[in-house]
Amino acid sequence: MIAAVIRWSLRNRLLVLLATLIMAAWGVWSVQQAPLDALPDLSDNPW
Repeated sequence: MIAAVIRWSLRNRLLVLLATLIMAAWGVWSVQQAPLDALPDLSDNPW
C-alpha cells in the first residue's frame, strides 16, 4: 500500500507540491486568524 502511494506521489510531483503549498498557506492563514486567547498563556503565573 505504501509503495503505491510513493509511486503515485513520484508520478504526480507537481500535484503533491501544489497540495503541500496550499496546506502550508492555509496553516499560516489559520494561525493569523486565530484569536489571541486561543494561544496558551506562557507568562510567569504562580497559579
